[in-house]
Amino acid sequence: MNNKEIVAQAVFEVVKENLSLSEVERLLENPKSVDHGDVAFPAFALAKVFRKAPQQIAAELAEKIDPTAFEKIEVVGPYLNFFMKKEVISSMVLKQIAKEENHFGDSSIGNEGNVTIDMSSPNIAKPISMGHLRSTVIGNSISLILSKIGYQPIKINHLGDWGTQFGKLIVAYKKWGSEEKVKAEPINELLRLYVEFHEKAEEEPELNDEARAWFKRLEENDSEALELWRWFRSESLNEFNKIYGMLEIDFDSYNGEAFYNDKMDEVVTMLEEKHLLQTNEGAEIVDLEKYGLNPALIKKSDGATLYITRDLAAALYRKREYNFVKSLYVVGNEQSGHFKQLKAVLKEMDFDWSDEMIHIPFGLITKDGKKLSTRKGKIVLLEEVLNEAKDSAFAQIQEKNPDLPNKEEVAHQVGVGAVVFHDLKNDRLNNFDFSLEEVVRFEGETGPYVQYTHARAMTILEKSGFSVENETDYALNDADSWEIIKLLQSYPEVVMQAADQYEPSVIAKHSIKLAQAFNKYYAHTKILVDDEQKNARLALVHAVTVILKEDLRLLGVHAPNKM
Repeated sequence: MNNKEIVAQAVFEVVKENLSLSEVERLLENPKSVDHGDVAFPAFALAKVFRKAPQQIAAELAEKIDPTAFEKIEVVGPYLNFFMKKEVISSMVLKQIAKEENHFGDSSIGNEGNVTIDMSSPNIAKPISMGHLRSTVIGNSISLILSKIGYQPIKINHLGDWGTQFGKLIVAYKKWGSEEKVKAEPINELLRLYVEFHEKAEEEPELNDEARAWFKRLEENDSEALELWRWFRSESLNEFNKIYGMLEIDFDSYNGEAFYNDKMDEVVTMLEEKHLLQTNEGAEIVDLEKYGLNPALIKKSDGATLYITRDLAAALYRKREYNFVKSLYVVGNEQSGHFKQLKAVLKEMDFDWSDEMIHIPFGLITKDGKKLSTRKGKIVLLEEVLNEAKDSAFAQIQEKNPDLPNKEEVAHQVGVGAVVFHDLKNDRLNNFDFSLEEVVRFEGETGPYVQYTHARAMTILEKSGFSVENETDYALNDADSWEIIKLLQSYPEVVMQAADQYEPSVIAKHSIKLAQAFNKYYAHTKILVDDEQKNARLALVHAVTVILKEDLRLLGVHAPNKM
C-alpha cells in the first residue's frame, strides 16, 4: 500500500460510522513541507457531524488512531499530520522493487484489450519535420504506458497519401523535375518541387486547374498518374523509415488515406439508409445542431468526399479489424472540432463504441513564435535535429569520457533521447518554441541529466558487487533517502495517472524528481561505507536504477549503463 492508503485505513478505523474509506482517502492531502509530515488529514469534513471545532476533532482523533505504522501523529490546528515509520516503509518498498524489478507498477487493468493509436501520419512527398515529432513520440509513449497496464496497443501511421497535393506534385514534377534528382534526394527534391509549385501558382493561377485535372486522373486510376503516385509514396516511406529507425519507433499499420478510397461509399450508403444525409446548396451534410456543432460536410457539391468521410470509413474499418476497446487519435489541438464532429456522426449512426474514441490533442512547436509551414518552406527537419543532437552528445562524451568503449552508440542514445525527452517533459497541450540549443542542452531538467544519473547509480552498484538476491532488511530512516523512497513508492500511481490522462509528461517529471532526489542523496551520503545499513543503501541505489530506466523506457528513451 502507498502512504495515503495506510493513513486512510488508520483514520477510517475511527471514523467508519461517519465516512467511507474512499471518502477518507479523497480528503487526504500531501503537506507542502516535509516538516508537516508525509500525509495530512483535515478534520473540517467532520465538523458538522460531531458539532465540534475541527481543531478539537483533530486532537481527539489523534488519541484514538492506532500509531503502529507511524513515527508520530502531530496535531496542527485542524490538521492531523502523519509521519510514516521510515524503516518499515523503506524496507517494504525496496524489497518489492528488488523482487519485481521493471515490472514494479505493472497492472492488468487493460485486460489485454486492443487500443488503436492513430499517430505520426506525415504527408507523402514532404519531409518529417519537428512538427511531426510530437504526434510520433507522444503516441509511442502512450502505447508503452498502456502496454504496462495490460492493454494491447496497435500503432497506426495514417499516412497523408491522397489529395489534391498529389495533383500539384505531378504538375511540378512533369514541368520542372527530373527522375535522377528525385532518386538522389527523394524528399528534398519533392519538397522543392512542391514549394516551387505554390510560388509559381501565385503568379499563374491556371496551374491549380492543371493540378486538379491530374488529381482527377489519379482518382480515375489513370496509369501514368498512379505510377507517379506509387513512386512518390514508396520513395517517401523509405525516407520516413530512416527517421523512425533513428527514433526506434515502429508501426503495426501504414494504412493511409488512400487505403479508404473504396470504403467511403459504404459510409455514404449507411448515412442515406439512416436518413441522416441532408442536401445543402448541392452538398450533402449531417446536421449536428443538437450536439452544438456545425454540420458535418460529407460530400461537396461536385461529389468529392472529405476528410471526415474518410475518417468515418477508417473508424468503421478499425472497429471491425481490431475490435478496439479504445481508439486514440494523437492529433494536434487545432483538429478538436473535426474529432467532435466525427464522434457525433458515428453516434447518430447508432455506433455507441464511438464513446471510446478519444482525441488526444497537443500544442504546436513554433519557430520564432510562428507556426512551421511546409507550403512556405518554413520547416525544421527532424532528421537534421536528431543528427545535430547526436553530434553534440558525441562531442561531450569525447570531452568527458574519451575512453568510453561504445561512444557512437551512447551518443545516439543520448542525442536522440535528448530530443524525445525535451518534447515529452512538456505538458502535451502546451505550445513550445523550438530552439536547437535548448533541445540539445544536457544540463538542467533534461533527458541526458536523467540518463547520467542512471549511469552514475549503475557505476556505484558495479563497484559494490551488490546482489538483489540478498534478502536482508532494507530499513532506512534518514531524510534524504526518505524523499527517494516516497518517489519510488508512488510509481504505480504515477503510471496510472499518466495512462488515465494520456500524458507522458507525468512520467518525465517523475524521472526528473527521482534523479534530483538521488543526486542530493549521493552528495550527502557515503553509500559504500561498511556498516549495518550499507546493503539497504545499495538496495536504494538499485531501486533508483530500475525505476529511472523504466521511466525512460516508457518515454521511448534508452538508459545507458555508462556515459
